[in-house]
Amino acid sequence: MTTPNALRDKVIGCLLGGLIGDAMGAPVEGWNYKQIEEKHGWVKDFSGDGTDDSAIKAILCEAIIASDGHVRADEFAESFLRNKDKYSHLFFIPVRNMLHKVEEKLTLPVHAGWGNMQSSSSAMAISPMGIINACNPRQAALQTYDVAGLIHAGDSGFCRDGACAMAAAVAAALCPDATVESVVNASTAHLHKISAAEMIGLIQRAVGWAKQAGDYTVFREQYYASDMLRLVFCDSRETIPAAMALFWLAGGDATKTIEFAANFGRDADTIATMAGALAGAFSGTAAMRPEWLAKFEQAGAMAKQQQLAEQLISICRTKAQQQATFLRAYP
Repeated sequence: MTTPNALRDKVIGCLLGGLIGDAMGAPVEGWNYKQIEEKHGWVKDFSGDGTDDSAIKAILCEAIIASDGHVRADEFAESFLRNKDKYSHLFFIPVRNMLHKVEEKLTLPVHAGWGNMQSSSSAMAISPMGIINACNPRQAALQTYDVAGLIHAGDSGFCRDGACAMAAAVAAALCPDATVESVVNASTAHLHKISAAEMIGLIQRAVGWAKQAGDYTVFREQYYASDMLRLVFCDSRETIPAAMALFWLAGGDATKTIEFAANFGRDADTIATMAGALAGAFSGTAAMRPEWLAKFEQAGAMAKQQQLAEQLISICRTKAQQQATFLRAYP
């Protein structure tokens, strides 16, 4: 039997997993995994507040709360404008491009993603969209398609597909009967079959390699030796398949997933924040190192994340009740 506390722990796990992954991967961002091994051996701790991954997630959470969960590209853009002075120094090129176009009214928010370079800028922050659509991965993907289009659309639309994949996977991970397999399957099941075929194929390919390898180091070497690595290491066609495969290799365990991702190299903070949020949603805080959680307690940050979790859960419940209107009217 599940309880409200079980959902609460999963949501807190999702929020903390993303923050820890971002902070743990940030110092080795852009490194090759061999460089990480030579310098650190094995990264398993973190410090600091993270990077733009966590900043954009905070902006998205504010937009979600301000709109009572009915966030779209417009509301996301408004939140960016409200917070630009606080976070703009962290933003990567496609986010800066989007913000300039929106701020100067050069285009509408729904068109602001057109022409922006590829990155993981929307997918890396998208886990709250999965939270407010918990147990409904189809709806998570559908709503995310609008929201993520603020940053990526058109020729870089595969980045938006990646955000939809991550949101759907988080929503599936929050189901009480979720399995690693059901979560991985949900990441591709609700994308456009034709338009998102590239992202679907890459995720399935990476997870297939993970299953075949059955070992983290073997998989990592295979990934590095393949054409999965892109010219721009923050390309979502590299990071999202890697995050999904590492989640599978770790069996959904939050600690293993985060450490696997942080030590993977390349865009380590982004891979680790996505994989960490997903694994945190799947296995909750109980699967995290106690010393990691203690850091949040000591810094006074745990209460803030718990409050945010309660707000997002309340929105999720309200959305679910609204979607049940038909069944109440026509039982």
